Amino acid sequence: SSVGFRVFLTTLSHPMEYAKFLIQIGHEPMPPYRTRSLLGKPVQALPNVFRYVKYIKEMDGFVGCYRGYFPKITGQICGAAAAAAVTKNFNSMESFNPIEDEMSDEEKISYLKRSLTKDIVGRTVTIIVSHPFVVISARMMAQFVGGEEIYNGFFSSVVEIYKEQGLSGFFSGLFPRWLGELTTLILSSFIIFAINNYVIHDRELKAFTTPTINFVANSLTYPFCVVSSCMAVNNCGLAAGLPPNMPIYKNWASCWVHLSRQGLLNRGSSLLIRYYHGSPRPIQLQELNF
Repeated sequence: SSVGFRVFLTTLSHPMEYAKFLIQIGHEPMPPYRTRSLLGKPVQALPNVFRYVKYIKEMDGFVGCYRGYFPKITGQICGAAAAAAVTKNFNSMESFNPIEDEMSDEEKISYLKRSLTKDIVGRTVTIIVSHPFVVISARMMAQFVGGEEIYNGFFSSVVEIYKEQGLSGFFSGLFPRWLGELTTLILSSFIIFAINNYVIHDRELKAFTTPTINFVANSLTYPFCVVSSCMAVNNCGLAAGLPPNMPIYKNWASCWVHLSRQGLLNRGSSLLIRYYHGSPRPIQLQELNF
């Protein structure tokens, strides 16, 4: 099943996603090194994601590379199950295929509206249900920065978050995640629909449209992922989310503005070639209000 395959991929990729998350929240424990760019220009670069994973393994062992895995995979399964339960009553659209069948423009647009509505509802349910698990996973992984042992067990993490921040703590970083994923979904759906129905008529070429457009759309909305990761751990009692590692943000918009000013909204987007652009300025304020 698709859920089983997703679990397999998550298990396989978790160490790299763990390293990517630490990069997103700004943790760079290894110094840059001198190298040359693709054009031969002398530059400084940061270790790639595989070296980062190796560093985590050196610090915490192989099991340590799977810190935060259990809540993450649990959230994925619960989110997928909830989305399936909510969207199962949507009218079946299997008999309508705007690519295979001869349909009028009105029928094609009607198909797009119904399928996109179902996808938006399903994605929203998935995000809302899974996000508390995402927050728990994020805080477990963020402990790598300061070496804390606050968020270790699943249930003890639930108690800790509720005690410190109440129910709202379980949804830290929810809005930028939801906004980013829905923007990606809507943008890619419209562009793929337009290209496959009005631009490309070769059936073999159409097979490349979806992965290409999804890649571009995900790249455009990637900053929302970075902001969501930062907000999931910001001011939660961990060193990773406090000065000098991270300012205390008033909200996700202030986080966006701060990272944008420093040119850090795309950190972690490139995991193999990572050029070093200098250390950000020291954080002077305890809280950023924009």
